[in-house]
Amino acid sequence: MKTSYFSCPGLDISRAVAISQGVPKSYKGRVYKALAPSWALIKIKDMEVYTQRYKLEVLARLDPRKVYEDLGEDAILLCWEKPGEPCHRRLVAEWLEESIGIKVPEYNHPGKKIENPAFSQQSLF
Repeated sequence: MKTSYFSCPGLDISRAVAISQGVPKSYKGRVYKALAPSWALIKIKDMEVYTQRYKLEVLARLDPRKVYEDLGEDAILLCWEKPGEPCHRRLVAEWLEESIGIKVPEYNHPGKKIENPAFSQQSLF
């Protein structure tokens, strides 16, 4: 499992799973709304408040093992923000890593170097 963003060059769309409220019009991949933040959460500008509420209102209500099984081990979880920008996909990745002991890195397709693939919640907020 990995994370990425909708406009990532070379993205393997066959493995893509959108975890956002909206998707680009051209997106034809899977969608997993259970991980999407509500519109009310999206409007929160304070990232500390957003993080706490996302964890409480979204992640705490889900079973991480079931989510992992639903998504599949080769899924690429997508949202809108580019690597290094605050986003909920990294919260999901860290939740899965802590809950079930897997690694969920940022997708790095062949030929594309990601400047900082090891960013974490601490560096985002």
